Formats: sequence, structure tokens, C-alpha cells
Amino acid sequence: MGCTSSVYALGRKKKVTIPEIVVYVPAIRIPLQSDLPRALKGVIPKELVDRLTCLRNQIVLVAEDTDGSAITELRRALEEYLTLLIGLTKKENGLEDLVEFKWKNLGDYGKQEAFVANSWFELLSVVHMMAMLTLSEANSLMIPKDFSGSAVRVLSSDCKREAVDLLLKASGYLEFCIKNIIVHIPPDIKIMLPKDLQDGVLEAISIQALGQNSTANSTMSLVSRITSIHITGHSYASLLDTCICGAQLEGTEIQLGLAVDCQKATLSVKRRLACELLIYYSQAYQCLSGCDMNHGYGKKHLWFIKWKFLQAKAAAYYYHGLILDKGNEPSCHVSAVCCFLAAEEILAESKKACLTFSLAPPTTRSPPLWGAMKHLHQTIPEVASRKSQMYGYLLEEEKALQALPELPNFQLSLRPDNYELPEIDQAWNTEKWEIESQTLKEHLKDCENNTGSDTESE
Repeated sequence: MGCTSSVYALGRKKKVTIPEIVVYVPAIRIPLQSDLPRALKGVIPKELVDRLTCLRNQIVLVAEDTDGSAITELRRALEEYLTLLIGLTKKENGLEDLVEFKWKNLGDYGKQEAFVANSWFELLSVVHMMAMLTLSEANSLMIPKDFSGSAVRVLSSDCKREAVDLLLKASGYLEFCIKNIIVHIPPDIKIMLPKDLQDGVLEAISIQALGQNSTANSTMSLVSRITSIHITGHSYASLLDTCICGAQLEGTEIQLGLAVDCQKATLSVKRRLACELLIYYSQAYQCLSGCDMNHGYGKKHLWFIKWKFLQAKAAAYYYHGLILDKGNEPSCHVSAVCCFLAAEEILAESKKACLTFSLAPPTTRSPPLWGAMKHLHQTIPEVASRKSQMYGYLLEEEKALQALPELPNFQLSLRPDNYELPEIDQAWNTEKWEIESQTLKEHLKDCENNTGSDTESE
């Protein structure tokens, strides 16, 4: 009976699911089995070796079995593993290059494996994995669980608030990788790092999380975030006056959506959010411009940023046009129409970029239009058509003024959450160490095993 059911199971076609992307999550990298006991035997206490091995193996098994979906369990194991892993990076312990750590990409590009004998590489990979899991969790929160494919999408304020917090946390993880981990990796190893771990890629994703955070944030009240968000260049009081109904940046994209829905939000606030969002994606693209992105996820990542950049640019010109149109001079109206027409054209380009992004491997689904972007896709073409007809005579008379005005530049409002490594585990207190000595017989047996392993790998 059991054998028969197994045969039938083999004949079934695996159901293909195309994931929906609201928050872009690059390929999640997961650990592979690495022989810690062989490398660390007789160097540190056996109990410490066993704990390191057990925790790492637990992460390997859970990540493999769930394709990285067991986020809570993985995060707990990774955080505990970090307290032990830190000891391998301490220069005074002399263990930095003793263990060869193995990692691979999960999913369609899972064949990209990395074997690196450096504990800083392992630390970088662990914190990077925590960041990717956090982005994945934020993405799942932005997709309604009861969503049935209708054009109407409703998200609770709690989901948006939690998504913003996760985006800021993910950005903090990545900033820590750039400033506090990669700097310790020797140059000869750094040039061998996987493409996902290039400095520019990490920085781009960190900035991107802030930008998307702007989006998410706009759906929440600034008052509810005012005590928890990190804001530069503004006092809390002045920012509250400036943006009373919007929290800070997808933190900025979500925020823009809130401002659109809020009657008290001024055009100046909406324009500022759109311009900040544009700056975030522009910076993210600049970070990637110096990286090797000629691979599956790299190309898809570039198309995501281009899509979001064009959306933000269209929104920025639209709101800039609305402000200019309030002027009394003919030149103001001409400049406003130029902004509206540019916004309409850029919005059409963004739709093409969205389609290209979705079709780029691995194939994904983009969410239905909602929030700020749903409003803008409906409003921009209408306003561009109406205003160009209304001021058509001015466009003919003032041809010399038909130049697209520059967008204002704003200081960015969001910072990543501060992240610090946990305290090192007390097991690394070397004064209490009792390391078992190895007998000659055990030593010779290990040498034979090592030789056998090396022969098999060849």
C-alpha cells in the first residue's frame, strides 16, 4: 500500500507557484554542512565545538526543509549561533582561518555555492541571512492573507507599522555588514565573495529598504511613529508640523500612500515624500552601478529599482506640478503642464519596467495597484489631459518656457535601525577551558580520514 502511494506521488506534477513581490528580497543564502569538529578538535573545548556544530546544523536543516520560510525558528537559531560564532572572529583566539564555511543560494539560483575558510565570512553570511529573512517577513506582511485576486487591497495599520519596523531593522543589519564586518575580511578573500555580498549590493538593498520603508510609512500616522523613527536634520516638533499625517519614509513609499489618503497632508508634504523616494532609488542604483549584476537575481534587482525609480519620479513631477500650478504667472502654468506631461510619460515607462521586472527570472507577480500608486495611476493621466487642454494656448504662446523644471532636493529623513552583535557566550572564557589532548591513535585516525576526504573531493 505504502509503495503504491509513493509511486503515484512520483507521477504528480509539482504545483508551480509564482510569488508576489511587494518588498524586493534578493536570493536568500543558506549554510551547507561544514566540518567544524574536524577543524576545531583539540583547539577549543569539545563542549563548545558541539554547541557550534549543533546550532549550525540546526540552521542548515530548518533552512533546507522549509526553503527559509520558518523565519521565527531560523532567527532564534541564528541569534544564538552568533553568540558562539563571535569567538571565532577574535584575533586573540587565532581561529579566524581555521574552519571552511560553506554556503549556497536558495531557490532557482541555488547552485551558486561559496566555500571560504574565514570566520568573518561566516559572520557576514549569518547577519546577511538575518537581513534577507527580515525583508521576506516584511514582504509577507504587505500581502493580505485573505487576498483573493480582486483589485481592492486592504492592509491593517498594524501590518504596515510592523512592515516599516522590519524594513528599518533589515537596513540596520546590512549597514552593520558594510561598516563592521566586511572591513575585517582580507582583500584576497573579499574579491572571491559571492555577488550578493558585494559592498555595493549590500548598500543598495539597505537604501532600498529605507525607500520602500518610506512607502510603507506613509500609510501610518506620523504621531504613532514619532517616538521610534530616527530622523536627521529636523526636530520632532518641526517634523510633526511639516508632516502631521504621514510617518517617515516604505518606509517612504508606504508613507506617501498615507499622505495621499490624509486630507490634512499638504501638497508640499506629498512632494517631499515623492522626492525623497526618488533620491533613495537613485542612490540604490548608483550603488549597483559599480557591481557585477550580470546574473539572474542581479538583472532582476536592477529592473526592480528602475521600476520603483520611475514610479517615484512620476509622483515627484506630478506633485511638483500641482504646487507650480498654484502660481499666478503664465510661466507657472506652463511649467506645471510640463511636469504633468512628463509624469504621464514616465508613468507609462514605469508600467513597462514593472512588466520586465516580473518576467525577469525568477518569474514573480507584482501586486495590484493600491495606495499612493493606485491613486497616481488614475489621477496623473486625467490631470495631464485636462491641464494641457486648459493651458494649451499658453503652451503655444510661451514656447520658450517649455522646459521641464528641476525637482527640489531634500535631506533624507530615515536612518537604519542601529544593530549590534549580541554579547559573546561565556563558553569563550578561556580561563575555564579544559581541552582534551588527543592520543597518537586518534591523531593518526584523523589524518587517515582527512586524506580520504581530500581524495573523494578530487
